[in-house]
Amino acid sequence: MTDLLEYRVTGTQVAYYIVCKRKLWLFSHRIEMENLSDSVLVGKIISEESFKREKYKEIQIGDYLKIDFLKVGDEVIVNEVKKTEKLEEAHIWQVKYYIYRLNILGINCWRGIIRYPKIFKKIEVEFKEEDREKINKILTEIEEIINLKKPPDIINKPYCRKCAYFQFCYI
Repeated sequence: MTDLLEYRVTGTQVAYYIVCKRKLWLFSHRIEMENLSDSVLVGKIISEESFKREKYKEIQIGDYLKIDFLKVGDEVIVNEVKKTEKLEEAHIWQVKYYIYRLNILGINCWRGIIRYPKIFKKIEVEFKEEDREKINKILTEIEEIINLKKPPDIINKPYCRKCAYFQFCYI
């Protein structure tokens, strides 16, 4: 993986890598369907309207990372707000990627919290040293997927019906 690409990968791309390689490829080639999705809009509203009192909200790191909010103390804690826990594994790896990137910057961050305000649930995420190896593998595979000449095949999962790219893939 090129060092430059590592700094251009977004948390969204890491999540899409976990969920659907085709969606990752389309998004990475600037075919962005999220703006047309009511479900994505609801998720954005939930994120914007939740935790309004947080001091470090919507933290932008460089041009490619945007963290919902940070808790800052002896240790920095990444916080991501999500609409539903249905794609929890993708959310976990998105948070772990943010922690990974903060570590590279020399920031003391080893934990994160995924918050699902609609269902009053939160999941604690701990970054372990072995996660660094998996993140590096994910980043290498993201680069390979982005460099494909055409998008990967449709995966046909139950969650595809609610995906912003559904019509692009199936109609």
